[in-house]
Amino acid sequence: MPKADEPNDKAIESLDARLAAFEARKAAEKPSKATSEKATQDGYRLLADLIGGVLVGVGFGWLLDHYAHTSPWGMVGGLLIGLGLAIFSIVRKAMKLSAQASAPSPTGNADEDTGGGSTAPKQKRD
Repeated sequence: MPKADEPNDKAIESLDARLAAFEARKAAEKPSKATSEKATQDGYRLLADLIGGVLVGVGFGWLLDHYAHTSPWGMVGGLLIGLGLAIFSIVRKAMKLSAQASAPSPTGNADEDTGGGSTAPKQKRD
């Protein structure tokens, strides 16, 4: 009977080895996916701010029209004000995100080679 288990043991060891190799590959590609996912999240956040700002402006404009009987000027004004404030907010947040992305990492040196990209020598910028 022990001989019947030997092929199963080899199969289980083979599966364990393939699983370990798969997990190692997944762990290696996780940091690159994390930066991509963060960029996607930031983009959706900026889009939500734009849509939310416009909708809030239109909502306040509609309320002004409804209670002050100024139709359609309250909604037009609310749309313009909401759009302007949303764009202002988005530009401010995008500049902040850009500054965070271009800042050197706290653990590494900014002139350190990351292993990717061009092999041409780095030029100093003024």
